[in-house]
Amino acid sequence: MLHESTDGAQGPGGDELTVPMAWLYAEYIADELLRTGDLMPPTSFEYRAGRDALALTIFLSDTHGELSCIRVVSQLDSWLCLTAHDQPWQEWVRERMDGLAADAMAARGPAPDLVLAEAAWRWLEETELLAPDLDAVPGGGGGAGLDDDDDVPKVWTPAWQLGLPLGHLAIQLF
Repeated sequence: MLHESTDGAQGPGGDELTVPMAWLYAEYIADELLRTGDLMPPTSFEYRAGRDALALTIFLSDTHGELSCIRVVSQLDSWLCLTAHDQPWQEWVRERMDGLAADAMAARGPAPDLVLAEAAWRWLEETELLAPDLDAVPGGGGGAGLDDDDDVPKVWTPAWQLGLPLGHLAIQLF
């Protein structure tokens, strides 16, 4: 979707600005899935990690450029598979991002969707969030007797590793 520039600035196509509709739509779908799941407050960093991981999954799984035409329900199974625990999601994202970047360079055209997807991916990779250590067995009792969140062992975790299971759970709850 192209919009005319109203402030005299020229966009990549001359005097038009390109709106990153595919990314914005993917982000909207991810946001709705997370809000429906009601897993955490929308103002939290965990929510952002889940939204960005889901938006990347939705955006990058659109291999034929038909994201704005799809019905969300018809894609849920595909997104569930991509976000499953045993899948190499991080490698899949890198491969898809590299492919889209190569396509954009070959086309020598604007790729505003890719710019936003790259920013989300960079944030997910570079940001670490303090999260419960799911591999720790506190007190040898599997968490028994822990009444306070402060007693739960925590570890710094890359945002994508926290956001991906949250996104997966949000899809399941939808």
